[in-house]
Amino acid sequence: MATFRQPSQTTVNSASCRATDRPLMLIFPSVSFEKDEWIKAEEEAMLNQQRDLCEKRLVLLTIAALCLIIPGFAIAAGNEHEQERVKESGDVMKELLDSPSGVPISVLNKSECVIVLPSVKKAGFIVAAQYGRGVMTCRGGEKFAGPWSPPTMMQSSGGSFGLQAGGQATDFVVLVMNDKGARALMNGKAKLGADASVAAGPVGRDAEASTNATMSAEMLSYSRAQGVFAGVSLSGTSLGPDGGANEKLYGKKVTATEIISGAAGPSPDSAKTLLAVLREKSPRNTSKGK
Repeated sequence: MATFRQPSQTTVNSASCRATDRPLMLIFPSVSFEKDEWIKAEEEAMLNQQRDLCEKRLVLLTIAALCLIIPGFAIAAGNEHEQERVKESGDVMKELLDSPSGVPISVLNKSECVIVLPSVKKAGFIVAAQYGRGVMTCRGGEKFAGPWSPPTMMQSSGGSFGLQAGGQATDFVVLVMNDKGARALMNGKAKLGADASVAAGPVGRDAEASTNATMSAEMLSYSRAQGVFAGVSLSGTSLGPDGGANEKLYGKKVTATEIISGAAGPSPDSAKTLLAVLREKSPRNTSKGK
């Protein structure tokens, strides 16, 4: 007689385990897949945050760069008149020093500072707003015995500057002959003939400052006449630093003393002619005690 054997517990259990294993195998990959997707989403979110942060930093750096660059363009675009004045001053000085009837080198050698007030013309007409404005350069050092300094912009008021019909004008050059006159001009306006004595300077390559008035004067004035009123006296005229023009030329607020001492920065390119001719013609101060 056949005997029916009941499956062992082990067999049942194994079958049971196999039966329950199948759904588990279906569940685990799903959980793992969902976890991977979550991690990828988190990583993508972090990457997006990093991109946003980089973009914001780039924008800030761009703004900062523009803040540095734009003022430079504005200064470059807004100081044409000052640059032109400096260049014109150099041309006037060169012509007067190269001329046999111009400023005597022996007198220039004893000067502390040089002021040039050029007539600025455009298309044959005087630019009135720039007339009576110019530059001053001084010998460096405490005793004005060093090399010629970067130019400080100067302006005048009062007096007559020989404006003529037909666009004619007169260029002026003033030699500052002692420390007192130089410091008076650097620190503020000085009225010529009152705050500082002024006399017409001797003319000619071999001329000397021989008269008592000329030898004792703190400033000597010269003119290059282009109109009928050549040689107009500068007595009664006030001269002083042009603060607004200096700010445009050097890109910041600076004093005449800072410019002449070199603290305001190097000379502008437009001053090359002026400084080159002075360094060539009068490299050192030969006045007593220098």
